[in-house]
Amino acid sequence: MYKEIDLDRIDTTGLPPENDPERQYFFLAKCREQVHGLEQKRGRKLRACVVNMGCQMNARDSEKLAGILEAIGYELTEDEASDFLIFNTCTVRDNANQKVYGRLGEANGYKRRNPGMMIALCGCMMQEEAVIQRLRKSYSFVDLIFGTHNLYKFAELLYAAYEADGMIIDIWKDTDKIVEDLPVQRKYPFKSGVNIMFGCNNFCSYCIVPYVRGRERSRRPEDILKEIRNLVADGVVEVMLLGQNVNSYGRNLDEPITFARLLQEVEKIEGLLRIRFMTSHPKDLSEELIEVMKRSSKICRHLHLPLQSGSTRILEQMNRRYTREQYEELALRIRREIPDIAITTDIIVGFPGETPEDLEETMDVVRRVKFDNAFTFIYSKRTGTPAAAMENQVPPEQVRQGFDRLLRLVQETARDQVSKHQGSVMSALMEEVNGNDPKLITGRLSNNTIVHVPGDASMIGKILPVSLDECHGFYYMGHIAE
Repeated sequence: MYKEIDLDRIDTTGLPPENDPERQYFFLAKCREQVHGLEQKRGRKLRACVVNMGCQMNARDSEKLAGILEAIGYELTEDEASDFLIFNTCTVRDNANQKVYGRLGEANGYKRRNPGMMIALCGCMMQEEAVIQRLRKSYSFVDLIFGTHNLYKFAELLYAAYEADGMIIDIWKDTDKIVEDLPVQRKYPFKSGVNIMFGCNNFCSYCIVPYVRGRERSRRPEDILKEIRNLVADGVVEVMLLGQNVNSYGRNLDEPITFARLLQEVEKIEGLLRIRFMTSHPKDLSEELIEVMKRSSKICRHLHLPLQSGSTRILEQMNRRYTREQYEELALRIRREIPDIAITTDIIVGFPGETPEDLEETMDVVRRVKFDNAFTFIYSKRTGTPAAAMENQVPPEQVRQGFDRLLRLVQETARDQVSKHQGSVMSALMEEVNGNDPKLITGRLSNNTIVHVPGDASMIGKILPVSLDECHGFYYMGHIAE
């Protein structure tokens, strides 16, 4: 629908419409007038930079921010010393917050040299009250602050910031609203993330996401399918369906639908060649989903299935709602049913009360499941979560030693798993020119493994057969097969 809207023909002299997305189109047009006026005043094109600092959900949100900025007349750039700079923040770990404060210090320097510059902050970190208090007190040069629930109002908030003399803050505690058909500027022309739901209902004891992203809200399947059809018509061959827990998709809809059933509908879309999704919560992964994945020719052979801990005692403290045995049984059953699948995971080391014996149980699960990759994290205390108030916080030296042991094991098992395909030919989606060697093109296999092959930019966006010649741990060197 958005592509049908001519912003220059919108009457901006009256009151804004009550309903969205028409209300946001009105403010898009108002912002475009502002940008045009600033361009005339400064005698040049204005530039905007969107900095994504979080997960795939954040990355998709950043594409929406970029789409709005481009629609109102900004030229997009990766240079943070631009006319408009926005940080889309993450708050899963404390070091993510500290990184934002450091980047803001640099941004303040840019603004001193360019007083007309505007700086904005959004995303998960902004949903924390202590963060807002600190920003008010020590970062008064920031022009606009909003959170995760009202991102669709970006144009409206930006217009308020243009008109204001001082910081604009608009943080919502929650929402049940989903607004469709707003601008998006995709990073890649051939692949795209697609939100199928927002929020999370699981409340794992260490995780702040449900508090900053809100409760689960599923998009209507017809809106998801419409978006994907439009993406395919625009050249997209691969989509990544996104949600904090995709396996619980559809439960809160007026007409409930399972995630497996949604996948079957997505698979019917002509021209779409690959389907990915994340993240799956083990407690909700159904037999129906396994069967759909097993029979699909489009769903990629990769499943991200967070373990977090291999100790049932720790899993209970984490409020994960499955046992070690249940996780193992599920993962091994998926391997039996879909032999060519790659399983990746997340693991936390140093959760309050974790003992060396608990860590050994985690390592035993790694040995048995043989993950193709694992993202290992040191536990980060997040204020406001139940785990932050738990006793028996693990000494840092014990955590570090355990983390190093686990990392070595993960690297060993992952190397064994990935190397199994050496000498074979598999299809890869060519994604970009290699950053280290411009004579190489980097592609991604269905199982999510990276492969580098000789080639040029004309190959980007194509799915090509690749000979996997040399395994280098987590990636391959290869060549295009004849």
